[in-house]
Amino acid sequence: MTIIDKIRTVDTSGVPFAMKDRLHVPRERYFDRGFFELEKERLWSRTWQMACRLEEIPEPNDFTEYEILDQSILVVRQQDGSIKAFFNACRHRATQLERGAGRLAGGKFVCPFHGWQWNADGTNRLVYGKTGFAPECLRPDDLKLRECRAETWGGIVWINMDPNAGPLRDALHPIAGKLDEVGIEHMRVKWWKEVILNANWKMAQEAFLEGYHVMQTHPQLTMGMGESYPADTGADYLVYENGHACFQRKDMGAGGFATVDQMLGFYNLLAQGMDAQILDRDIHVLETLRNNLKPGEDVMAASARVIREYNEATGIPMPAGAELKPLYWGGDAFVFPNVFFLPYYSNVLAYRIRPYNNDPEMCRFDVWSLTTYPESHPPVRAKLLGRFDKEDADRWGLIPRQDFSNIERQQRGLHTKGYEGHRLSTEWEGGIANMHFELDRLLSRE
Repeated sequence: MTIIDKIRTVDTSGVPFAMKDRLHVPRERYFDRGFFELEKERLWSRTWQMACRLEEIPEPNDFTEYEILDQSILVVRQQDGSIKAFFNACRHRATQLERGAGRLAGGKFVCPFHGWQWNADGTNRLVYGKTGFAPECLRPDDLKLRECRAETWGGIVWINMDPNAGPLRDALHPIAGKLDEVGIEHMRVKWWKEVILNANWKMAQEAFLEGYHVMQTHPQLTMGMGESYPADTGADYLVYENGHACFQRKDMGAGGFATVDQMLGFYNLLAQGMDAQILDRDIHVLETLRNNLKPGEDVMAASARVIREYNEATGIPMPAGAELKPLYWGGDAFVFPNVFFLPYYSNVLAYRIRPYNNDPEMCRFDVWSLTTYPESHPPVRAKLLGRFDKEDADRWGLIPRQDFSNIERQQRGLHTKGYEGHRLSTEWEGGIANMHFELDRLLSRE
C-alpha cells in the first residue's frame, strides 16, 4: 500500500471538497472561504511551520516577527543562545509589542501604549502604576508572555501554536534526513526577497512539486531540446509520510553532461536566471575543468571533485559522501506544509509560501538563496532585501518571473466556467496529491 493509499483511509467526511483519489483536485480548495477558514483553524494553528532563519536572530536579544494570517509571533534569541517564541500581545490590553525585526533595547520588551515591560524570556519586568490593579490581575504566571513551541532544524526556527504538538523532528520525518545528507545545517543566507502573488498558497507551491513544467515554462533550460526534453527531467519522483515529497536525479549526477562546455552552458543559465543553486563562485571553480579534466573522467564526477577540493581548501564545511546523494545534484525537497529546498552542490534555493492578508486567493512568497560559507566567515545578520513586484526584472531573474506569471494565470483559470478541478499525472505530480491528502488528514481532526 502506498503512502497516498494509507492516507485515503482517513475519514474526511467533515472536510469540504475533500480529495477522492490521487488524480483529481477540486478547484474549490484554492478559493472557497469555508475551506480557507478550516485551514486557519486546523492546519496553521497546529502545524510546525518555518518562522525564521537562525541568521535573522544571531545575537542575544535579537528578535524577528513571524506572521501567519491574523497571528503574530515574536521569535527571540535568549542569553544562552536558545530560542523562545511568544504571541505578540501585551498582557494588559493586547497592544503588539514589536513589529518587524530588531534587538531588544536593554534586553526587554516595552509596550508602546502604557510602558509595561517583559524580559526576553517572557517574564514580566514592570507593571506601570502597579498599585492601581487588583492582585488577581497581577499574578506572575498570568503576566508572562504566552509562548509558542519553538524548535530548530536546518538553520531554521520552527514554531507550533499547539502546546500538545509532537516533536518537530517527528513531523519532518523522513525528508529532514535527506537534507541533512547534503549539509543543509551549514547553509546561510546569501539574499532574501519577497513577492506577493494573486494566487492561493497551495496553487503557488504546486509549481515546485514537479519539474514537468520546465520544457514550456523555462524553455531556455532545455538547451534547445524543446519538446524532446524528457518530461520526467531525468528525476525520480518520491512521496513520503507527513505530506513531504521530493524529486531527485536518478543517476546522482553521473553522465549528466557530455562535455565541460555543455555543463557550464547550463550552469551559467541557472546562475544568471536565479543567482541561487549555482553561483558565480561555482562557475569559477568549475571552469578549471577546462584544463583539469582527467583522462576518461566523467564530467559530473569531475565537478564534484573540484568542488570538494575547493571547499576543503577554503574551509567550507561539506558532509562526507554528500556527492553520493541524489539531492546533491539538484532536485527539490518539499517540507510540508509550505517550505521547499532546491539543493545543488553546496547551495540551496529555498521557498516559503503562506496565505496573505486573510485572502484565499493571495499568498506571500519568500525566496532565499542559501550557500555554505567558510567556517571563518563572520556571521552576518540576514535581512529581507524587500518586497518586490513579480515583474521587476531588476530584482527577479528570468526563472522566477516565468514561474510567477504561470501561478497567477492558474488561479484566474480556476474561475473559468466548466473547469471542475485539476487532473494529475501519476508519474510526476504525485507530490501534489500527497500534499492534499495530508492536508485533508489534518483538517479532519477535531
